[in-house]
Amino acid sequence: MSVTTTRLSAVLADVLDAHGGLARWKTYDYLDAMLVSDGLLYDLKGQRTDRTPRHVRVSLGRVATSIEPFGAVDQRLNFTAGRTAIEKLDGTVVAEAADVRPSFAGHEIESPWNALQRAYFSGYALWGYLNSPFLLTLPEVGLHAVAPIEHDGDILVGIGAEFPATLPVHSRRQRFYFDNARLLRRHDYHVDIAGAFPASQYLTDYTVADGFPVALTRRAYRLTDSGEVPNGESPMVSMRFAEVAFQNR
Repeated sequence: MSVTTTRLSAVLADVLDAHGGLARWKTYDYLDAMLVSDGLLYDLKGQRTDRTPRHVRVSLGRVATSIEPFGAVDQRLNFTAGRTAIEKLDGTVVAEAADVRPSFAGHEIESPWNALQRAYFSGYALWGYLNSPFLLTLPEVGLHAVAPIEHDGDILVGIGAEFPATLPVHSRRQRFYFDNARLLRRHDYHVDIAGAFPASQYLTDYTVADGFPVALTRRAYRLTDSGEVPNGESPMVSMRFAEVAFQNR
């Protein structure tokens, strides 16, 4: 094992411990939270959102997300790796598709989305966010060291990840940056289904839920070609979580 690999393994071990521990995380089935979200991306996509609190449940490990309400007060989103569905609360299907991702072919950042496309985005994105950094332990995810960066006067250590095509994520290559306490503070990726624009998500307002540190505020910004957030730029997506709890079936 090389020195670089050893250091990377040590950083990842510290990261997992700082976020509550992999062994404890594996004892839970779901993360529940209330979410208020908005941002420029939804306007660009013709899918303007409101600030209604929504109940979000993501499976831990298995790819699955539910959001309620979604699109109407009597509807919910059910997302898995093999199905995206908008349903009435009684289970009646409003719209569904087995594989939504190919429908984004040729999309640019201002290409409009339909309701199922927005549902797909919401489902996979929230699943990935709320399963991180534990996603980095999946055997099919490749890891590599990346250079530290400065962020708000602090030096963040980084882990680069390469995700397989079998996992629904923003982009195959992503970077995760951690502070001195090894909490996730910045997450860089490209949004492949929206013209592959580069984005950086900042995580703040950490709380502890059932022994797991969780960021209550996440703001994702579009980056310039040089990798910077333009001065005065509004978030592409802004998320505020509350009532976070880890659950079992």
